[in-house]
Amino acid sequence: MPRSAAPTPASGDADASCARCDAVCCRLTVVVMPEDDAVPRHFVVRNAQGVEVMARDEDGWCAAVDPQRLCCSIYADRPLICRKFSMGGPYCLDIRATYRDQRLRGIPLTLY
Repeated sequence: MPRSAAPTPASGDADASCARCDAVCCRLTVVVMPEDDAVPRHFVVRNAQGVEVMARDEDGWCAAVDPQRLCCSIYADRPLICRKFSMGGPYCLDIRATYRDQRLRGIPLTLY
């Protein structure tokens, strides 16, 4: 799959699409596991708890998101947790619903 293409749902909500989402998943904390050795190290930081995570930009987005194309710049080398995140799956839908509810009520985005 080309890096710029938005994936389509493999399971879960058929209406869920990365192309029609505010990329809430790209604002979640992504733990980088030891087996994620292909992830470019300049995208990895150690958080206050000493855990290696994907770095975030000043707006809270994953630092690997290409701001020009609005897609993952390291898609082929992304962390395992990103590979397992199922678009349209239960966690995706829950995060999107929480974000939508908070936005409608004027609550700022919660970074996890």
